[in-house]
Amino acid sequence: MTARLFVSSIPYVATELSLKEHFDQAGKVVYVKIINHKETGLSRGFGFVEMASEKEADEALRLNGKKFGDRKIWVKLARDSEEYTNQGGK
Repeated sequence: MTARLFVSSIPYVATELSLKEHFDQAGKVVYVKIINHKETGLSRGFGFVEMASEKEADEALRLNGKKFGDRKIWVKLARDSEEYTNQGGK
């Protein structure tokens, strides 16, 4: 079973490939997506990483607060959009 992580404070110059390579140290990365601004196409500084297993996701959570490029990234388990909606966006 895969586990999805929310990653914020991603350096704006980072690519999905460089983010994948950073998370590869924690285990098998299944999916990476850096969110871009709709109009400019530039990175918004956050995205998602999906790990192959919950064990690997737990290992990836250890990257929270660690340097990636010139910034410290923040890593936490991603919430389902349905869960977010049911909480009134809080």
